[in-house]
Amino acid sequence: MSAHAERSIAGTGLCLSDFMALEALLHKGPLTIGEIRAKVLLASGSMTAAIDRLENLGLVRRGSSETDRRARVIHLTSKGSAEIRSAYRRHTRDLEAAAAVLSDLETETLYGLVRKLGLFAASAAGEKEERE
Repeated sequence: MSAHAERSIAGTGLCLSDFMALEALLHKGPLTIGEIRAKVLLASGSMTAAIDRLENLGLVRRGSSETDRRARVIHLTSKGSAEIRSAYRRHTRDLEAAAAVLSDLETETLYGLVRKLGLFAASAAGEKEERE
């Protein structure tokens, strides 16, 4: 399924890191590079390179933070918003088509299990951050 998802994203014309960064901005609004990195789990250098690439394509712009003069906040441009909305719709259709082989009960069970795993992972990550 992971390979199917990656092929789907590649079919949108975006690489995986660019898609993930744009998707985070689409659903969470303007974020700092660090906030995007935490959501998409990329190394700091990789995230900066992705944002540079997206900025050069005119899909995002850097702005100032109202609360921290040192921080740069990343915003979707109108072009970036249109691009990720289209790519996200296509990717969603591809994943829904793959999941169509499951019955309603299987789909419900899968969503419940993935949600349970996600909640555990988020909790474990929070506990790790508190220890550090």
